[in-house]
Amino acid sequence: MNTKQHASGSELVRIEDYFVGRFTAMASPCEVLIDTNDPSEATEMLGEAEHEALRIEKKFSRYRTDNIVHQINRAEGRAVPVDEETAHLLDYAAVCYEESYGMFDITSGVLRHAWTFDGRDRAPDEAVVTALLAQVGWSRVTWDGRMLTMPEGMEIDFGGIGKEYAVDRAAGRIALRSRSPFLVNFGGDLFASGPRRGGRPWGVGVDDPEQTGRAVLWRIELERGGLATTGDARRYVVVNGKRRGHILNPKTGWPVENPPRAITVLASSCLEAGTLSTLAYLQGSEAASFLEEQGVAFRIA
Repeated sequence: MNTKQHASGSELVRIEDYFVGRFTAMASPCEVLIDTNDPSEATEMLGEAEHEALRIEKKFSRYRTDNIVHQINRAEGRAVPVDEETAHLLDYAAVCYEESYGMFDITSGVLRHAWTFDGRDRAPDEAVVTALLAQVGWSRVTWDGRMLTMPEGMEIDFGGIGKEYAVDRAAGRIALRSRSPFLVNFGGDLFASGPRRGGRPWGVGVDDPEQTGRAVLWRIELERGGLATTGDARRYVVVNGKRRGHILNPKTGWPVENPPRAITVLASSCLEAGTLSTLAYLQGSEAASFLEEQGVAFRIA
């Protein structure tokens, strides 16, 4: 196994007959697997993926003060014009809100001011959650496809779709420049361009929430398309002795009641897979029924 470090901090490792490129973005470990024997090609593809991931992080991270999300969240009730890419994500979020009857709401990120999902046994004061709920609700946003206006104090947060969007964008950039099979993996959100040489699928392991990082719930053979998992393997809190995942119900401000431990969805894109897994999680005990109605491949634990 040969490892090559790059100036950006990324690394490229050769494992048998393919390359794995690694870097960190969006607070997640990121990988690109390229099924080629050409190290120059692998290096170029790693660079494409890293560039796109960091671009999207810079543009849409809620933690920065120099991007469109910050402009929107600090507009104090003023209308904010947005570019075409941001408009595309806002349109997508609006559709998700309507189709989920308000359960998928990009304005609910403000609730993070009450919750810290670090595995500890604690819950916020109910009065704090109630106060924050007054700042949640996409229905209170005015969006005409070009200008976005929110009441003062409200915020948007693309965290529920940003990483999956970045996976698809990175995959698109790689596909324009290489015909070699590849797999993009940003923190467990994946896209595979097709089977490996010889028709072999990519082997993907999904974390077991009971043994995070030490065991897998299941191994999936992925040939083409997106895959995403939603669950409480890594981000959770304990409330009254009960483990609760990090997905919040935007109507109550509290973690979703009675969800599965993990939901993995396979779809045509990573964004679709991630959205459906999140929407299913928001259904709580009805997650399986919801996904059956969507006609997608999935696994639930």
